[in-house]
Amino acid sequence: MQTAPMRAFLGFVAAAISVLTFHQGMWAVLFYALSWGAQSPYPTNAIGPLGVPLIVDLCFWGGLYGAVFGLLRPRFTLPLWLCGLIMGIIAALVGMFIVAPIKGNPIANGWMIWPILRSLLINGAWGLGVGLILPLLLPRGASRRGAGLQTSRR
Repeated sequence: MQTAPMRAFLGFVAAAISVLTFHQGMWAVLFYALSWGAQSPYPTNAIGPLGVPLIVDLCFWGGLYGAVFGLLRPRFTLPLWLCGLIMGIIAALVGMFIVAPIKGNPIANGWMIWPILRSLLINGAWGLGVGLILPLLLPRGASRRGAGLQTSRR
C-alpha cells in the first residue's frame, strides 16, 4: 500500500494532467465546435493576486482536488473513472455555489442554463480524466484494487 503523501502527490499529478488534456479538451470542443465559450482553451491571461496564467491556476486548483482524490482512493468502492466523474461534478458545484459568491459573482451564473451545463461538462470531463489517468500512475496491483475491480488470487 502506498503512503498518504505518495497518494496525494500522484492524485495531484493526475489531476494537473487531466486539466491539460480532458478539461481543456472539453473546453476546446465547446468553444470551437459549439461556440459555447467566451475564451479559447489554454488561457494565458494573468489571474489573481500573483498574476499567474489562468491555465497554471486551473492546474493548481485541479491538482489540489486531485490530491484529496488520491488520499481518498483506498476508500472508493466504485470504479475510479466513476469516482472521478462524481468529483468533477462536485468541483463544478463548489465553483458555482461557493467560489462564485466569494469572488462577487452571482450564484450558478445567475441560474442561466448554458453556463451551468458548460461548467458541468468541462469539470465532469476533468474528473473523468483524473479517474482514468490516476490508475496509469499507480503500481500495477494498486490500480486494480483501488479502481473497485476484483483481482483473483491463485
